[in-house]
Amino acid sequence: MTNGLHKIDDHRWVLPKSGQMRTDGLIYSDEELIRAVAADGTVEQVRGMAALPGIVGNAMAMPDAHQGYGFPIGGVAAFDPANGVVSPGGVGYDINCGVRLLRSKLRADDLTSEDYKRLADALEAAIPAGVGTGGNLRLSRQEMNRVMERGAAWAVDQGMGGRTDLEFCEAGGALHGALADVLSNRAQDRGAGQLGSLGAGNHFVELGRVDEIMDPIAAEAFGLFEGQLVLWIHTGSRGLGHQVCGDFLKKLAKDKDAIIPKDSQLIAAPPDSPIGSEYLGAMAAAANFAFANRQILAHGAVETIMRVLEAGPAALGLGLVYDVAHNIAKLERHMVGGKERLVWVHRKGATRALGPGHPEVPDRYRSVGQPVLVPGDMGRASYVLKGSEKAEALTFASSAHGAGRRLSRNKAKYTAKGRIIDQELARRQIIVRAASRATLAEEMPEAYKDVSQVARVMQGAGIAPMVARTRPLVVIKG
Repeated sequence: MTNGLHKIDDHRWVLPKSGQMRTDGLIYSDEELIRAVAADGTVEQVRGMAALPGIVGNAMAMPDAHQGYGFPIGGVAAFDPANGVVSPGGVGYDINCGVRLLRSKLRADDLTSEDYKRLADALEAAIPAGVGTGGNLRLSRQEMNRVMERGAAWAVDQGMGGRTDLEFCEAGGALHGALADVLSNRAQDRGAGQLGSLGAGNHFVELGRVDEIMDPIAAEAFGLFEGQLVLWIHTGSRGLGHQVCGDFLKKLAKDKDAIIPKDSQLIAAPPDSPIGSEYLGAMAAAANFAFANRQILAHGAVETIMRVLEAGPAALGLGLVYDVAHNIAKLERHMVGGKERLVWVHRKGATRALGPGHPEVPDRYRSVGQPVLVPGDMGRASYVLKGSEKAEALTFASSAHGAGRRLSRNKAKYTAKGRIIDQELARRQIIVRAASRATLAEEMPEAYKDVSQVARVMQGAGIAPMVARTRPLVVIKG
Protein backbone atom coordinates (compact mmCIF):
# COMPACT_ATOMS: atom_id res chain seq x y z
CA MET A 1 0.00 0.00 0.00
CA THR A 2 1.18 3.56 -0.69
CA ASN A 3 2.05 6.12 2.03
CA GLY A 4 3.61 3.40 4.19
CA LEU A 5 0.27 1.81 5.10
CA HIS A 6 0.03 -1.96 5.58
CA LYS A 7 -3.21 -3.90 5.69
CA ILE A 8 -3.88 -5.80 8.93
CA ASP A 9 -7.31 -7.15 8.02
CA ASP A 10 -10.44 -6.11 6.11
CA HIS A 11 -11.06 -3.13 8.40
CA ARG A 12 -7.65 -1.95 9.69
CA TRP A 13 -4.48 -0.50 8.21
CA VAL A 14 -1.31 0.19 10.17
CA LEU A 15 1.19 3.00 9.66
CA PRO A 16 4.29 1.59 11.39
CA LYS A 17 6.24 3.77 13.77
CA SER A 18 9.13 5.49 11.98
CA GLY A 19 11.11 8.72 12.10
CA GLN A 20 9.75 11.03 14.80
CA MET A 21 6.68 8.87 15.43
CA ARG A 22 6.38 7.68 19.04
CA THR A 23 3.76 5.04 18.23
CA ASP A 24 2.03 3.35 15.29
CA GLY A 25 -0.76 4.94 13.34
CA LEU A 26 -3.92 2.91 12.86
CA ILE A 27 -6.62 3.64 10.30
CA TYR A 28 -10.01 1.91 10.26
CA SER A 29 -11.06 1.55 6.64
CA ASP A 30 -11.91 -0.82 3.81
CA GLU A 31 -10.25 -1.33 0.43
CA GLU A 32 -12.25 1.44 -1.26
CA LEU A 33 -12.26 4.08 1.47
CA ILE A 34 -8.53 3.69 2.13
CA ARG A 35 -7.80 4.93 -1.40
CA ALA A 36 -9.38 8.29 -0.57
CA VAL A 37 -7.44 8.42 2.70
CA ALA A 38 -4.17 7.74 0.90
CA ALA A 39 -4.91 10.39 -1.75
CA ASP A 40 -5.11 13.41 0.57
CA GLY A 41 -3.02 14.47 3.58
CA THR A 42 -4.71 12.19 6.12
CA VAL A 43 -1.85 9.70 6.43
CA GLU A 44 0.74 12.42 6.99
CA GLN A 45 -1.51 13.98 9.59
CA VAL A 46 -1.77 10.64 11.40
CA ARG A 47 2.02 10.49 11.26
CA GLY A 48 2.16 13.95 12.85
CA MET A 49 -0.30 12.95 15.59
CA ALA A 50 1.89 9.95 16.41
CA ALA A 51 4.90 12.24 16.93
CA LEU A 52 3.28 14.37 19.64
CA PRO A 53 4.75 14.07 23.16
CA GLY A 54 3.04 11.80 25.66
CA ILE A 55 0.78 10.02 23.17
CA VAL A 56 -0.75 6.86 24.65
CA GLY A 57 -1.74 3.96 22.41
CA ASN A 58 -2.08 4.40 18.64
CA ALA A 59 -2.71 7.57 16.64
CA MET A 60 -5.98 6.67 14.94
CA ALA A 61 -8.26 7.68 12.09
CA MET A 62 -11.80 6.46 11.53
CA PRO A 63 -13.27 5.29 8.16
CA ASP A 64 -14.78 8.73 7.48
CA ALA A 65 -11.36 10.37 7.81
CA HIS A 66 -10.17 13.11 5.51
CA GLN A 67 -7.61 15.89 5.71
CA GLY A 68 -8.34 18.63 8.22
CA TYR A 69 -6.46 21.25 10.22
CA GLY A 70 -3.91 19.60 12.51
CA PHE A 71 -5.54 16.24 13.12
CA PRO A 72 -7.42 14.75 10.19
CA ILE A 73 -11.18 14.94 10.55
CA GLY A 74 -11.87 11.49 11.95
CA GLY A 75 -8.70 11.59 14.10
CA VAL A 76 -8.49 10.15 17.62
CA ALA A 77 -5.54 10.27 20.02
CA ALA A 78 -5.01 10.13 23.78
CA PHE A 79 -2.27 11.78 25.82
CA ASP A 80 -0.83 11.30 29.29
CA PRO A 81 -1.82 14.17 31.63
CA ALA A 82 1.69 14.43 33.10
CA ASN A 83 3.91 14.40 30.02
CA GLY A 84 1.45 14.74 27.15
CA VAL A 85 -0.23 17.65 25.43
CA VAL A 86 -3.52 19.24 24.46
CA SER A 87 -3.75 20.64 20.95
CA PRO A 88 -6.41 22.93 19.44
CA GLY A 89 -5.70 21.23 16.12
CA GLY A 90 -6.80 17.96 17.73
CA VAL A 91 -10.20 19.42 18.54
CA GLY A 92 -10.82 21.69 15.59
CA TYR A 93 -12.44 25.04 14.95
CA ASP A 94 -16.06 23.91 15.36
CA ILE A 95 -15.71 22.94 19.02
CA ASN A 96 -18.37 20.39 20.02
CA CYS A 97 -19.88 20.20 16.62
CA GLY A 98 -22.20 17.34 17.48
CA VAL A 99 -25.47 15.62 16.77
CA ARG A 100 -28.65 14.73 18.63
CA LEU A 101 -31.44 12.37 17.69
CA LEU A 102 -35.05 12.56 18.84
CA ARG A 103 -37.55 9.73 18.45
CA SER A 104 -41.31 10.08 18.09
CA LYS A 105 -44.42 7.93 18.46
CA LEU A 106 -45.39 8.70 14.85
CA ARG A 107 -45.07 6.49 11.82
CA ALA A 108 -43.57 8.44 8.96
CA ASP A 109 -46.03 6.97 6.45
CA ASP A 110 -48.98 8.34 8.45
CA LEU A 111 -48.06 11.86 7.33
CA THR A 112 -48.98 13.08 3.86
CA SER A 113 -46.76 14.79 1.32
CA GLU A 114 -48.61 18.01 2.15
CA ASP A 115 -47.77 17.50 5.85
CA TYR A 116 -44.09 17.23 5.00
CA LYS A 117 -44.21 20.35 2.83
CA ARG A 118 -45.82 22.30 5.65
CA LEU A 119 -43.26 20.95 8.11
CA ALA A 120 -40.41 21.93 5.78
CA ASP A 121 -41.77 25.46 5.38
CA ALA A 122 -42.37 25.89 9.10
CA LEU A 123 -38.99 24.50 10.18
CA GLU A 124 -37.20 26.67 7.64
CA ALA A 125 -39.01 29.73 8.99
CA ALA A 126 -38.44 28.84 12.65
CA ILE A 127 -34.76 27.83 12.56
CA PRO A 128 -32.20 30.59 11.96
CA ALA A 129 -29.73 29.13 9.46
CA GLY A 130 -26.98 30.25 7.12
CA VAL A 131 -23.51 31.80 7.24
CA GLY A 132 -23.34 34.44 9.97
CA THR A 133 -27.04 34.10 10.78
CA GLY A 134 -27.89 34.93 14.36
CA GLY A 135 -30.33 33.34 16.75
CA ASN A 136 -33.42 34.82 18.35
CA LEU A 137 -31.92 35.16 21.83
CA ARG A 138 -30.20 38.31 23.04
CA LEU A 139 -28.34 37.77 26.29
CA SER A 140 -26.17 39.92 28.53
CA ARG A 141 -22.51 39.06 28.94
CA GLN A 142 -23.29 37.75 32.43
CA GLU A 143 -26.03 35.47 31.11
CA MET A 144 -23.80 34.26 28.26
CA ASN A 145 -21.26 33.23 30.88
CA ARG A 146 -23.96 31.17 32.58
CA VAL A 147 -24.70 29.44 29.26
CA MET A 148 -21.03 28.54 28.89
CA GLU A 149 -20.81 27.27 32.47
CA ARG A 150 -24.02 25.20 32.48
CA GLY A 151 -24.48 24.04 28.88
CA ALA A 152 -27.75 22.29 28.06
CA ALA A 153 -28.94 22.72 31.66
CA TRP A 154 -29.11 26.48 31.10
CA ALA A 155 -31.62 25.97 28.28
CA VAL A 156 -33.64 23.50 30.35
CA ASP A 157 -33.80 26.06 33.16
CA GLN A 158 -35.35 28.50 30.66
CA GLY A 159 -38.10 25.99 29.89
CA MET A 160 -36.52 24.62 26.72
CA GLY A 161 -36.78 20.88 27.29
CA GLY A 162 -36.98 18.75 30.42
CA ARG A 163 -34.49 17.68 33.09
CA THR A 164 -34.48 14.13 31.72
CA ASP A 165 -32.88 15.46 28.52
CA LEU A 166 -29.64 15.97 30.42
CA GLU A 167 -29.41 12.27 31.24
CA PHE A 168 -29.23 11.51 27.53
CA CYS A 169 -26.48 14.02 26.67
CA GLU A 170 -22.80 13.16 26.67
CA ALA A 171 -21.27 14.47 29.92
CA GLY A 172 -24.76 15.48 31.04
CA GLY A 173 -24.74 18.30 28.50
CA ALA A 174 -21.87 20.25 30.08
CA LEU A 175 -18.11 19.87 30.54
CA HIS A 176 -16.62 20.74 33.92
CA GLY A 177 -13.97 23.43 34.18
CA ALA A 178 -15.39 25.95 31.73
CA LEU A 179 -13.68 29.35 31.93
CA ALA A 180 -15.93 31.80 30.15
CA ASP A 181 -13.94 34.80 31.36
CA VAL A 182 -10.84 33.82 29.35
CA LEU A 183 -12.68 34.15 26.03
CA SER A 184 -11.83 37.18 23.92
CA ASN A 185 -14.39 39.94 23.48
CA ARG A 186 -14.66 38.90 19.84
CA ALA A 187 -15.52 35.31 20.77
CA GLN A 188 -18.08 36.50 23.32
CA ASP A 189 -19.65 38.89 20.82
CA ARG A 190 -19.92 36.22 18.12
CA GLY A 191 -21.55 33.81 20.52
CA ALA A 192 -24.00 36.35 21.90
CA GLY A 193 -25.55 36.79 18.48
CA GLN A 194 -25.63 33.15 17.42
CA LEU A 195 -27.06 31.11 20.28
CA GLY A 196 -30.07 29.19 19.00
CA SER A 197 -28.99 29.10 15.35
CA LEU A 198 -28.00 26.29 13.01
CA GLY A 199 -25.14 27.73 11.00
CA ALA A 200 -24.10 26.60 7.54
CA GLY A 201 -22.10 23.91 5.76
CA ASN A 202 -22.86 20.38 6.87
CA HIS A 203 -25.09 21.48 9.75
CA PHE A 204 -28.72 20.48 9.40
CA VAL A 205 -32.09 19.67 10.91
CA GLU A 206 -33.63 16.55 9.38
CA LEU A 207 -36.87 14.63 9.66
CA GLY A 208 -36.19 11.02 8.76
CA ARG A 209 -37.79 7.61 8.65
CA VAL A 210 -36.33 4.54 10.35
CA ASP A 211 -36.21 2.20 7.38
CA GLU A 212 -34.32 -0.76 8.85
CA ILE A 213 -33.66 -2.21 12.29
CA MET A 214 -30.52 -4.34 12.50
CA ASP A 215 -30.44 -4.92 16.26
CA PRO A 216 -33.99 -5.23 17.67
CA ILE A 217 -32.87 -5.44 21.30
CA ALA A 218 -30.76 -2.27 21.17
CA ALA A 219 -33.38 -0.51 19.04
CA GLU A 220 -36.05 -1.24 21.64
CA ALA A 221 -33.80 0.14 24.37
CA PHE A 222 -33.24 3.30 22.29
CA GLY A 223 -36.99 3.59 21.62
CA LEU A 224 -36.65 3.05 17.87
CA PHE A 225 -38.94 1.04 15.57
CA GLU A 226 -39.20 0.46 11.82
CA GLY A 227 -41.20 3.12 10.01
CA GLN A 228 -40.77 5.63 12.85
CA LEU A 229 -40.46 9.39 12.30
CA VAL A 230 -37.27 10.76 13.89
CA LEU A 231 -35.57 14.14 14.13
CA TRP A 232 -31.82 14.71 13.66
CA ILE A 233 -30.00 17.95 14.60
CA HIS A 234 -26.36 18.55 13.68
CA THR A 235 -24.62 21.77 14.73
CA GLY A 236 -22.00 23.12 17.11
CA SER A 237 -20.60 26.21 18.79
CA ARG A 238 -20.93 28.45 15.75
CA GLY A 239 -18.61 31.47 15.48
CA LEU A 240 -17.80 31.37 19.19
CA GLY A 241 -16.00 28.03 18.92
CA HIS A 242 -14.26 29.07 15.72
CA GLN A 243 -12.99 32.22 17.41
CA VAL A 244 -11.78 30.32 20.48
CA CYS A 245 -9.72 27.97 18.34
CA GLY A 246 -8.26 30.80 16.26
CA ASP A 247 -7.48 32.89 19.32
CA PHE A 248 -5.60 30.09 21.06
CA LEU A 249 -3.63 29.09 18.00
CA LYS A 250 -2.31 32.67 17.95
CA LYS A 251 -1.70 32.68 21.72
CA LEU A 252 0.17 29.40 21.59
CA ALA A 253 2.45 30.64 18.82
CA LYS A 254 3.80 33.26 21.28
CA ASP A 255 3.71 31.25 24.51
CA LYS A 256 6.82 29.95 26.28
CA ASP A 257 5.15 26.62 27.10
CA ALA A 258 4.08 25.91 23.53
CA ILE A 259 5.29 22.74 21.83
CA ILE A 260 5.69 23.37 18.11
CA PRO A 261 6.14 20.14 16.13
CA LYS A 262 7.19 19.74 12.52
CA ASP A 263 3.58 20.29 11.48
CA SER A 264 2.89 23.68 13.08
CA GLN A 265 -0.86 23.04 12.82
CA LEU A 266 -0.35 20.58 15.68
CA ILE A 267 1.00 23.26 18.03
CA ALA A 268 0.24 22.13 21.56
CA ALA A 269 0.93 22.67 25.25
CA PRO A 270 1.09 20.59 28.42
CA PRO A 271 -2.44 20.36 29.82
CA ASP A 272 -1.35 21.63 33.25
CA SER A 273 0.61 24.61 31.88
CA PRO A 274 -1.03 28.06 32.20
CA ILE A 275 -1.79 28.27 28.47
CA GLY A 276 -2.90 24.62 28.30
CA SER A 277 -5.26 25.04 31.24
CA GLU A 278 -6.61 28.27 29.77
CA TYR A 279 -7.29 26.59 26.42
CA LEU A 280 -9.06 23.67 28.09
CA GLY A 281 -11.27 26.08 30.05
CA ALA A 282 -12.11 28.07 26.93
CA MET A 283 -12.76 24.88 24.95
CA ALA A 284 -15.12 23.63 27.68
CA ALA A 285 -16.96 26.97 27.59
CA ALA A 286 -17.41 26.70 23.82
CA ALA A 287 -18.46 23.05 24.13
CA ASN A 288 -21.11 24.00 26.67
CA PHE A 289 -22.37 26.74 24.35
CA ALA A 290 -22.82 24.02 21.71
CA PHE A 291 -24.69 21.71 24.08
CA ALA A 292 -27.02 24.59 24.93
CA ASN A 293 -27.38 25.47 21.25
CA ARG A 294 -28.58 21.98 20.30
CA GLN A 295 -30.96 21.93 23.28
CA ILE A 296 -32.48 25.25 22.16
CA LEU A 297 -32.78 24.17 18.53
CA ALA A 298 -34.38 20.87 19.51
CA HIS A 299 -36.96 22.68 21.65
CA GLY A 300 -37.79 25.04 18.80
CA ALA A 301 -38.10 22.20 16.31
CA VAL A 302 -40.37 20.20 18.64
CA GLU A 303 -42.61 23.24 19.22
CA THR A 304 -42.81 23.81 15.47
CA ILE A 305 -43.74 20.20 14.71
CA MET A 306 -46.44 20.21 17.38
CA ARG A 307 -47.91 23.43 15.96
CA VAL A 308 -47.91 22.23 12.35
CA LEU A 309 -49.38 18.81 13.14
CA GLU A 310 -51.74 20.25 15.79
CA ALA A 311 -50.67 17.55 18.21
CA GLY A 312 -49.57 17.69 21.82
CA PRO A 313 -46.48 16.20 23.50
CA ALA A 314 -48.25 12.97 24.46
CA ALA A 315 -49.43 12.30 20.89
CA LEU A 316 -46.06 13.08 19.27
CA GLY A 317 -43.86 11.55 21.94
CA LEU A 318 -40.82 13.46 20.74
CA GLY A 319 -38.04 12.52 23.14
CA LEU A 320 -34.25 12.63 23.14
CA VAL A 321 -32.44 9.43 22.20
CA TYR A 322 -28.96 10.93 22.69
CA ASP A 323 -26.69 13.92 22.10
CA VAL A 324 -23.00 13.39 21.33
CA ALA A 325 -20.01 15.65 20.71
CA HIS A 326 -17.76 15.26 17.68
CA ASN A 327 -14.95 17.78 18.25
CA ILE A 328 -13.74 17.73 21.82
CA ALA A 329 -10.90 16.88 24.24
CA LYS A 330 -11.84 15.22 27.53
CA LEU A 331 -10.04 13.74 30.51
CA GLU A 332 -11.30 10.16 30.62
CA ARG A 333 -10.47 6.85 32.32
CA HIS A 334 -9.36 4.06 30.00
CA MET A 335 -7.52 0.77 30.26
CA VAL A 336 -4.03 1.17 28.82
CA GLY A 337 -1.60 -1.73 28.92
CA GLY A 338 -3.82 -3.58 31.36
CA LYS A 339 -4.03 -0.66 33.80
CA GLU A 340 -6.74 1.95 34.21
CA ARG A 341 -5.43 5.48 33.80
CA LEU A 342 -6.55 9.01 33.05
CA VAL A 343 -5.81 10.31 29.55
CA TRP A 344 -6.73 13.38 27.54
CA VAL A 345 -8.73 11.92 24.63
CA HIS A 346 -8.90 14.13 21.55
CA ARG A 347 -11.78 13.29 19.21
CA LYS A 348 -11.79 15.42 16.09
CA GLY A 349 -14.66 14.31 13.87
CA ALA A 350 -15.22 11.22 16.01
CA THR A 351 -17.95 10.04 18.38
CA ARG A 352 -17.68 8.53 21.86
CA ALA A 353 -18.78 4.87 21.87
CA LEU A 354 -19.04 3.47 25.40
CA GLY A 355 -19.94 -0.20 25.72
CA PRO A 356 -22.53 -2.07 27.80
CA GLY A 357 -22.20 -1.68 31.55
CA HIS A 358 -20.18 1.54 31.48
CA PRO A 359 -21.31 3.82 34.33
CA GLU A 360 -21.58 6.86 32.02
CA VAL A 361 -24.14 5.12 29.81
CA PRO A 362 -27.70 6.07 30.86
CA ASP A 363 -29.50 3.38 32.87
CA ARG A 364 -31.99 2.84 30.07
CA TYR A 365 -29.19 1.89 27.65
CA ARG A 366 -26.64 0.32 29.98
CA SER A 367 -27.39 -3.25 28.96
CA VAL A 368 -26.74 -2.53 25.25
CA GLY A 369 -24.25 0.36 25.19
CA GLN A 370 -24.25 4.02 24.30
CA PRO A 371 -26.09 5.20 21.16
CA VAL A 372 -23.53 6.20 18.52
CA LEU A 373 -25.07 8.67 16.09
CA VAL A 374 -23.59 8.74 12.57
CA PRO A 375 -25.35 11.14 10.21
CA GLY A 376 -24.81 10.81 6.47
CA ASP A 377 -25.56 13.11 3.56
CA MET A 378 -28.91 14.69 2.70
CA GLY A 379 -29.73 12.16 -0.01
CA ARG A 380 -28.92 8.71 1.35
CA ALA A 381 -28.99 7.61 4.98
CA SER A 382 -27.88 8.05 8.57
CA TYR A 383 -27.11 5.36 11.15
CA VAL A 384 -27.59 4.63 14.80
CA LEU A 385 -24.82 2.36 16.05
CA LYS A 386 -23.99 1.28 19.60
CA GLY A 387 -20.80 1.41 21.61
CA SER A 388 -18.90 -1.72 22.54
CA GLU A 389 -16.36 -3.14 24.95
CA LYS A 390 -14.06 -3.57 21.97
CA ALA A 391 -14.20 0.18 21.31
CA GLU A 392 -13.29 0.80 24.94
CA ALA A 393 -10.32 -1.57 24.59
CA LEU A 394 -9.04 -0.47 21.16
CA THR A 395 -10.11 3.09 20.28
CA PHE A 396 -10.50 4.85 23.63
CA ALA A 397 -14.24 4.26 23.15
CA SER A 398 -14.34 6.15 19.85
CA SER A 399 -16.17 5.62 16.56
CA ALA A 400 -16.74 7.33 13.23
CA HIS A 401 -18.94 10.43 13.31
CA GLY A 402 -20.42 10.67 9.81
CA ALA A 403 -19.90 10.04 6.13
CA GLY A 404 -16.80 12.19 5.66
CA ARG A 405 -16.25 14.50 2.72
CA ARG A 406 -15.18 13.03 -0.60
CA LEU A 407 -15.06 16.30 -2.56
CA SER A 408 -13.85 19.69 -1.41
CA ARG A 409 -16.49 22.41 -1.34
CA ASN A 410 -15.06 24.03 -4.47
CA LYS A 411 -14.92 20.69 -6.28
CA ALA A 412 -18.50 19.97 -5.27
CA LYS A 413 -19.70 23.33 -6.59
CA TYR A 414 -17.89 22.68 -9.86
CA THR A 415 -19.41 19.21 -10.13
CA ALA A 416 -22.89 20.60 -9.45
CA LYS A 417 -22.79 23.18 -12.25
CA GLY A 418 -25.94 23.05 -14.34
CA ARG A 419 -27.77 20.85 -11.84
CA ILE A 420 -30.71 21.74 -9.60
CA ILE A 421 -29.93 19.69 -6.51
CA ASP A 422 -33.16 20.30 -4.62
CA GLN A 423 -35.22 19.15 -7.60
CA GLU A 424 -33.06 16.02 -7.93
CA LEU A 425 -33.75 15.22 -4.29
CA ALA A 426 -37.46 16.03 -4.65
CA ARG A 427 -37.70 13.29 -7.25
CA ARG A 428 -36.49 10.95 -4.51
CA GLN A 429 -39.22 12.25 -2.16
CA ILE A 430 -36.75 14.33 -0.12
CA ILE A 431 -37.70 17.95 0.57
CA VAL A 432 -34.66 20.19 1.05
CA ARG A 433 -34.58 23.79 2.18
CA ALA A 434 -31.28 25.69 2.14
CA ALA A 435 -30.16 29.27 2.66
CA SER A 436 -28.44 29.32 -0.74
CA ARG A 437 -27.86 27.39 -3.96
CA ALA A 438 -24.18 27.34 -3.09
CA THR A 439 -24.93 25.35 0.07
CA LEU A 440 -26.93 22.81 -1.92
CA ALA A 441 -24.04 22.37 -4.33
CA GLU A 442 -21.42 22.05 -1.58
CA GLU A 443 -23.59 19.57 0.32
CA MET A 444 -24.87 17.43 -2.56
CA PRO A 445 -24.82 13.72 -1.73
CA GLU A 446 -21.90 12.97 -4.05
CA ALA A 447 -19.71 15.35 -2.03
CA TYR A 448 -19.65 12.71 0.72
CA LYS A 449 -18.51 9.14 1.11
CA ASP A 450 -21.25 6.55 1.45
CA VAL A 451 -22.11 6.48 5.14
CA SER A 452 -23.24 2.86 4.76
CA GLN A 453 -19.64 1.89 3.99
CA VAL A 454 -18.44 3.78 7.05
CA ALA A 455 -21.00 2.01 9.25
CA ARG A 456 -20.05 -1.38 7.82
CA VAL A 457 -16.38 -0.80 8.70
CA MET A 458 -17.28 0.13 12.27
CA GLN A 459 -19.45 -2.96 12.58
CA GLY A 460 -16.94 -5.25 10.88
CA ALA A 461 -14.18 -4.07 13.19
CA GLY A 462 -16.43 -4.71 16.19
CA ILE A 463 -16.15 -1.09 17.31
CA ALA A 464 -19.76 0.08 16.88
CA PRO A 465 -22.34 -2.47 15.66
CA MET A 466 -25.31 -1.22 13.64
CA VAL A 467 -28.67 -0.74 15.34
CA ALA A 468 -30.82 1.16 12.83
CA ARG A 469 -30.73 3.10 9.57
CA THR A 470 -32.79 6.20 8.78
CA ARG A 471 -33.61 7.84 5.46
CA PRO A 472 -34.10 11.61 5.00
CA LEU A 473 -37.57 13.05 4.33
CA VAL A 474 -37.13 16.77 5.11
CA VAL A 475 -33.74 18.49 5.40
CA ILE A 476 -33.09 22.08 6.52
CA LYS A 477 -29.59 23.30 5.60
CA GLY A 478 -27.84 26.53 6.47
